Amino acid sequence: MSTAVAVKSKLDVYLEELIQSCIANPGPGLLQDINKQAVEKLASSRLPDTKDEEWRFTDLSELFNIKFTPSQGVNITDASEFILKEAKNTRLVFVNGIYAPHLSDVSGLPRGVYAGNLSGLSDSQKTGIGKYIEVKDTDEEVLGLLNSAGLQDVAVIWAEENVVVETPIHLLYLSVAESGATISQPRGVIIASPGASLSLVEYFGARSSHCSDLPQNKQYWTNALTKVFVGENAAVQHTRVQRESGDGYHTGKSTIEQGRDSRYTCHEINLGAKLSRHTLHVFQCGENTQTNLNALTLIGGTQVSDTHTAIYLSHPGGTTNQLHKCIIDDRAHAIFNGKVFVPKPAQLTNAAQLNRNLLLSPKARINTKPELQITADNVKCSHGATVSQLEADEVFYLRSRGLNEDDARHLLIDAFAAEILDKLPLESLRQRLNQCLSCRTIDR
Repeated sequence: MSTAVAVKSKLDVYLEELIQSCIANPGPGLLQDINKQAVEKLASSRLPDTKDEEWRFTDLSELFNIKFTPSQGVNITDASEFILKEAKNTRLVFVNGIYAPHLSDVSGLPRGVYAGNLSGLSDSQKTGIGKYIEVKDTDEEVLGLLNSAGLQDVAVIWAEENVVVETPIHLLYLSVAESGATISQPRGVIIASPGASLSLVEYFGARSSHCSDLPQNKQYWTNALTKVFVGENAAVQHTRVQRESGDGYHTGKSTIEQGRDSRYTCHEINLGAKLSRHTLHVFQCGENTQTNLNALTLIGGTQVSDTHTAIYLSHPGGTTNQLHKCIIDDRAHAIFNGKVFVPKPAQLTNAAQLNRNLLLSPKARINTKPELQITADNVKCSHGATVSQLEADEVFYLRSRGLNEDDARHLLIDAFAAEILDKLPLESLRQRLNQCLSCRTIDR
């Protein structure tokens, strides 16, 4: 009992220090009310630990032994290694959560689309943006409140009614190590007005002189929050890539609100960070709404990667299809918890959820928990999970066709990952991630 009290006291102290850091570094005028409101709510909150059901497999205690201070901003002059050729003139760059206009280029966007930060909005847009960035009940988990309390800038992508954006928009969040351990809290707001259509690549990357997987003893924490609003009959294709460094910690939440007859697709790739956690909540707020979630987690060493998703189908005719895959090597640990809620009003729902896991090492671990909560009676729903290793029979078959054992293993791993990677809308991104996959498995 005394140990539990001591840990809780330590978390309280840690949270109080973070709150005081946020108070000492308020955001610009438009954000100060949000900062203040979140700080007030944080005063009665506590940081999660393994006694919380939603966090029982993910231990954040390592973070609490590091004194993080808010990032003061870093000026870099080049981000060319991260540029995607399909979006070279439609990119926004934020460095440690702060907008970097000299690294951004949105000249390729059509009329009717705004991409930038808060300061570039017109007066009418600044008035209208309030309802999209305010602190809502869905943000009141402690890490979401922490993001609002420390908010310094906001990435805004806003497509007006019936505007079709054919070129993908690249939203790049770069982490650059500073002299001490820092925390940055990027926030993105993506708005597809009724009838609009856009494709977004949200990329969390780390600046490094070599492969970012290799630790450099430069610790940092990215605590991100993204809000996506998909209007009636609008469509958003969202690619989220987490590629933080081997010293980095990444916690992120994405909240999606879909209007009637809208379509939302998320392709999520998790490769980086020493410890990462992404929470994805989708709210279907109208009839005949479509949601597709595809994800691939590839981790090794002692990495920990946690994905929690929840889809709320609250209207008739909603459909959702979720496929989450994990490739886990060495002593890495992956966690997946996917929930689908189908209440009584959500008749004629069609929901499918599947988690497939490939363990490449005897010490690799996966905790998986797909969940369906159904009270409607006229629905078609399914869910499941599989955990396996590379099949010896399949390796033998490929070797009998002339491949050596390493090539046979790589071919099977590539095929397992390809079901997700091949869905990515940008060829250059697919090539980059396939290269990462090859580098990670080449020595197996």
